[in-house]
Amino acid sequence: MSDEQAAPEPRDGAGANAELEQLRSRVAELEAAGQRPPKHRIRSLLAALLIVLGCVLAPLSAVAAWSASIVGDTDRYVDTVAPLAGDPDIQNAAANRVTDAVMTRLDLTTLLSGVAPTERPLLEKALGRLGDSLEGAVRSFVHDKAKAVVASDAFRTIWTDANRRVHGAVDKALTGSGGGAVELKDDTVTLDLGPVVEQVKQRLVDDGMTVAGNIPEVHTDITLVKADDIGQVKTYVRLLQLAGTWLPFVAVALIAGGVLLAGRRRRALVAGALGFAVATALLGIGLTIGRAIYLDRLPSGVSQPAAGSVYDVLTRFLRTSVRVAIALGVIVALAAWLTGPGRRATWVRGLWTSSIDAVRGVTDRAGLRTGPVGPFVRRYRTWITWVLVAVVLLVYLLWSYPTGWVVVGLALTLLFALAVLEFLASKGDRSSPGDRSSPGDRPANA
Repeated sequence: MSDEQAAPEPRDGAGANAELEQLRSRVAELEAAGQRPPKHRIRSLLAALLIVLGCVLAPLSAVAAWSASIVGDTDRYVDTVAPLAGDPDIQNAAANRVTDAVMTRLDLTTLLSGVAPTERPLLEKALGRLGDSLEGAVRSFVHDKAKAVVASDAFRTIWTDANRRVHGAVDKALTGSGGGAVELKDDTVTLDLGPVVEQVKQRLVDDGMTVAGNIPEVHTDITLVKADDIGQVKTYVRLLQLAGTWLPFVAVALIAGGVLLAGRRRRALVAGALGFAVATALLGIGLTIGRAIYLDRLPSGVSQPAAGSVYDVLTRFLRTSVRVAIALGVIVALAAWLTGPGRRATWVRGLWTSSIDAVRGVTDRAGLRTGPVGPFVRRYRTWITWVLVAVVLLVYLLWSYPTGWVVVGLALTLLFALAVLEFLASKGDRSSPGDRSSPGDRPANA
């Protein structure tokens, strides 16, 4: 090649002017695009408004789903409150209430005189072991029988059947409707312990205190829920109950609409997901603070440990929903960030890919091959990825009552499936020393 052919042709003035005009035209286009901020600002403002509104509805949607589940599903409600029958605080509160009811109707002055002579030694022996004071001895004796009843399967049956028959307990607390063994009086939900009193009376008679059989039918109760402001909030809670399970979808739809409307969708998705998680976390904090305030305002006659147990059990599903929402928000935000073009996200993805490539290289050198599966996966990799995501999402939606651990488990399952997909689609670590060997280093029969 001659020097004349190798030397670049000099650029004439017309070519330079044309290039300069192109640059000016490009700058003008960019400036024109930058002169349209009003429309862009309105769009960004609307997107931010939708995301904020969706985040505000997030805790309300959790309360709505809880209300619909507790009030609308009898089996769910019974399963929720059934463990309370075995709670020590509930048993102590019930035993104390039954003991008080029996003692107020038991005539101690005629207790021994009314006992048959043949039964008096048995009663004197039982009371003698409990102390010198007749009233204290009788109270302890009755309390022991009450504790035995509330610790038996009979109390569990009474508790479960009563709550099943009057499943509207929570509804009565929030709307004032319904009837049965659970009643709403003075903004208080109470459970009638009359059947328990009858069980205690029968045990007292069986143990020699036949005078207990003369006690008339007694109706005493144990407080399940006490709130002075039920009348003020029942309308709002009723609206949330009617909203039911569709309100969470509205919150998610608002956030999704804001993300689609935003100029930087990935950043908007991260912000919306984290906002969703933070809003529901505030609800969880509110439940903890509300518990302390609720117990502090209880009347002196109400057992605080028992009321705390009822509060914890009734809000257990709501706390579970809070943990699910937090887990979902964090996982979605993390996934959106990891798939973005950021430097740190790119580094994490590169580390992920190189690690899987290294493992694939080791298996290839060990003689393990994927055969036709590898090319197939590489060809339809995008479709397979979306199918895996859809399957995991479908499993979550079909799960009756998912917990936070269920969400984490599904996310880890999807991550493992994606790792397997990456392994099958990988061509191995081509930069390893084993792959750099020269032809002369290989066996002759290779």
